[in-house]
Amino acid sequence: MDRRKFLKGSALLSGLLTLSPTDLWSFGKNNEHHQKGKAKNIIFMVSDGMSLGTLSMADLYSRNILGKGSNWLSLYHDKKVSRALMDTASASSIVTDSAAASSAFGGGIRVKNGTLNIGANGEKHLPIWQKYKKAGKKAGCVTTVTITHATPAGFCVNSSKRNAEPQIAEMYADLELDVLLGGGDEFFNPAKREDKKDLYAVYRQKGYRILKTQKDLKEVRPGEKLLGIFSTGALPYSIDRTHLPELKSTPTLAEMAMTAIHQMKDHPQGFVLQVEAGKVDWSAHANDVAALIHDQLAFDEAVKTVMDFAEKDGNTLVIITTDHGNANPGTIYGNDATKNFNSIAEYRYTNEYILNRIHKDDSVKKLKDWIYESNKMILTDEEAQHLLSFYNGLEKEEEGLYNYKKLPFKLYSEIQKTRNSVGWISMDHSGDYVEVAAYGPGSTLLQPFIKNTDLHDLMVKACIL
Repeated sequence: MDRRKFLKGSALLSGLLTLSPTDLWSFGKNNEHHQKGKAKNIIFMVSDGMSLGTLSMADLYSRNILGKGSNWLSLYHDKKVSRALMDTASASSIVTDSAAASSAFGGGIRVKNGTLNIGANGEKHLPIWQKYKKAGKKAGCVTTVTITHATPAGFCVNSSKRNAEPQIAEMYADLELDVLLGGGDEFFNPAKREDKKDLYAVYRQKGYRILKTQKDLKEVRPGEKLLGIFSTGALPYSIDRTHLPELKSTPTLAEMAMTAIHQMKDHPQGFVLQVEAGKVDWSAHANDVAALIHDQLAFDEAVKTVMDFAEKDGNTLVIITTDHGNANPGTIYGNDATKNFNSIAEYRYTNEYILNRIHKDDSVKKLKDWIYESNKMILTDEEAQHLLSFYNGLEKEEEGLYNYKKLPFKLYSEIQKTRNSVGWISMDHSGDYVEVAAYGPGSTLLQPFIKNTDLHDLMVKACIL
């Protein structure tokens, strides 16, 4: 590692830590960039499943390894935004899922986990992007998971089941949302849908350009309606995209956000756009620190893209937040904590990719060589045997959301923890309060402590309907 870069990052971090609690909580109070009047556009950004520890570690990594602060935290330093803590509970639990959380933003009500804008008695609450479409604005969603997933869907549709993704794909077509970019080929492709419906043909008939690769983003014409589906299932994790050549044709979140903005920014009545880093949540479910930090940093690049536009435009309300915490990761005290944390810079792949390449007939030496190649970690023979015992059926299979192949995510993250000093409280969502930042017309409406439904009300008050 470059010692000068490391020292520079450490100095920046030290400067942050010398701020008093009063200084930290005063960020945004003297924001000169807040604007009065109504917003013409809204860009609502969600780093799904982002605990405060995730935001902190991404900023720490950026400072120590990349030599610069994160864009999100820079907004606080530069006093460009209003800031709040948010209670994320749903109607059924203090710990929400993404469907209920998005419904709080999209429908303005708290609903039960697993549902999208459907009340306790079956009543349907009109999602906010539909409200703005009816008012003449363009509307879009961008995500790193399936475009039909809970978070984008909560701004757009009503459904009693968040997992009704094939039907949600059809609902989007009926609504004729202007820009849809993400994953989920299985919900549009007739060869993969159970009912064999060709949703791509339906969208083409409605005038959409269908996009499949990063290159396609550069060929769109201004004003076109776009359906960009870049993968089966979710898009790749950012760290794997960086190191695996076969994934490089997948667009980044920042690139998709930029395309969406350019497609809608000249509409006379304005636009509304949701931008979601969905795999921040998935990596937290897997206790995968490299996946988590790099996808959070990819979201942070999208923050820069959005803020560059909003600062120049002057008529755009930007909200940056998460829907809930997940796994509450954080750095652990110790003499070598800084050195251990910085070792994450040596990680080349996600734990999912690493663990998928281990086989039951691998030798201890082969496994140790693979772990060193991928994480620069030297396992003991005992640790290697423990991992192999999982593949030989001697250990109970791990469960967990998005762990489709029952990989030993928890076991491996515990091994990593002894080297990187990052711990986790669980492999699931948490009910802790989360960060909200707001910029532009209407941002001064943000109060210091809010409920998730308050962001729906803020958008309605701030943006012309």
